[in-house]
Amino acid sequence: MAKLTSGKPGNITTPPRRKLKRALILTSVSALIVVLVLYTMFRQDPTNVSTDPATTAKPDTPSTKAPEINRLVGRWMRPDGGYILEIRSASPDGKLDVGYFNPKSIHVGRAEWVEKDGKLYVMAELQDVNYPGSIYGLEYQVSTDHLVGTYYQAVEKNTYDVEFVREK
Repeated sequence: MAKLTSGKPGNITTPPRRKLKRALILTSVSALIVVLVLYTMFRQDPTNVSTDPATTAKPDTPSTKAPEINRLVGRWMRPDGGYILEIRSASPDGKLDVGYFNPKSIHVGRAEWVEKDGKLYVMAELQDVNYPGSIYGLEYQVSTDHLVGTYYQAVEKNTYDVEFVREK
């Protein structure tokens, strides 16, 4: 393999193909880290929740979470392929009732939501043929009413940036 030189004796630069490969690897690793962080947020033990009266809501205080999580409910479409993520319900304990279609139904092994720093995050793990352990890690963006994040395709071991728009 010939090495490209910068024109000065002894200076060797990386060929463009190696730079592209390195950039793709770094992007994939970064996206995988984001998915893993979201995954660990959803796997937190619910028994670790504080019961200190100073940090819990008082009984007469109206809950502000119910309207927020209800924003997640609906049919969401990925414009880049027509995939549908249907969030049927969101319960206060962090569980989601979800369907996924491509265009036929794909089994969702588990789906959860979490609120962190005032933002809502959704995680859906697919468990079906060609999708064993594929994971969506999405953030609900209030300003655009979109779900935006990453999709880890387990068979290909690739991570993609994705966006879902609400079907009207």
